[in-house]
Amino acid sequence: MRLILLGPPGAGKGTQARMLSEIAGIPQIASGDLLRAAVREKTELGRKVEGILERGDLVPDEIVVKLIEERLDAPDARHGFILDGFPRSLPQAELLAAMLSGRGTAIDRALAVMVPDEEIVRRISGRRTCRKCQAMYNVATEPPRTDGVCDKCGGELYQREDDAEETVRHRLEVYNASTRPLLDYYERAGILARIDGVGSPDEVERRMVAALDGLIPSKSRKGKK
Repeated sequence: MRLILLGPPGAGKGTQARMLSEIAGIPQIASGDLLRAAVREKTELGRKVEGILERGDLVPDEIVVKLIEERLDAPDARHGFILDGFPRSLPQAELLAAMLSGRGTAIDRALAVMVPDEEIVRRISGRRTCRKCQAMYNVATEPPRTDGVCDKCGGELYQREDDAEETVRHRLEVYNASTRPLLDYYERAGILARIDGVGSPDEVERRMVAALDGLIPSKSRKGKK
């Protein structure tokens, strides 16, 4: 089973990808994690992208696809994978399709986690991080026992710059401009499933599993109903 997980920042894609990975027994492949690992391990691709990432520029599509292709060669991805955070644009989607076609495979399903913009802003702008231990809270959904103080170490909680409301709204603008067209692309291909991303993680997970009916072996779903 080969899946793509789409959705705006703060939609809970990472959480759902991990859940699906456990249920289906296939790896979650996050492009951001791969780029950071390549830099950390000083691979050939890592050396190419290190400066790009430091400048905050976008990594060229061909490099990201090459990194994904190398990851798909790993033994644990032979029977399927979940792409989390990739593709992010139509050119990336087309390069991915060409790469998979060369391997005689294709994406089985693209799951789009749909969450209203205002809910995304509420989720992300409510995040608070501990300066000492980096524990994370949310003033709306998971507040600390004492306002502004970490439950774990007593450190000061602060809002990261990229969690500020203005920044979040800009990230959503970028997403709507570059990534939302992917919904039309995969809908035309007949493999898109739109998932309501509002609710508890378990509720969203059940909707995703239902959208994958016929792709996940029934034995993998035991205890997940």
